[in-house]
Amino acid sequence: QVHLVESGGGLVQAGGSLRLSCASFGVTFSTYPMGWFRQAPGKEREFVGAVDDSNRRTYLSDSVKGRFTISRDNAKTTVYLQMNSLKPEDTAVYYCAAGDYGPPFGPFSWGQGTQVTVSS
Repeated sequence: QVHLVESGGGLVQAGGSLRLSCASFGVTFSTYPMGWFRQAPGKEREFVGAVDDSNRRTYLSDSVKGRFTISRDNAKTTVYLQMNSLKPEDTAVYYCAAGDYGPPFGPFSWGQGTQVTVSS
């Protein structure tokens, strides 16, 4: 079983940056592709980006491409989401997930989420 814990969320002004982290516990982290999703109030959870198990391939949704970067450090069993040029519409709870790389990414284990709020 994969245990995932996100951190790094918070309140930021539009145009600012945040880096989310997701630490993995209990399994061989380097064997799993990892993904990030987000869910805004009243909306369905949506895919943000994914990274393969070796940090060689990534892909991002069109809504964040050019602003967000996903990466991982297998030695630290952590995956990151660097978010730049944040917009109010990026406000959501962000979740990391372990899963099948795809595309589409197929999550099978979730973290508890971390809130990101972007003020205008």
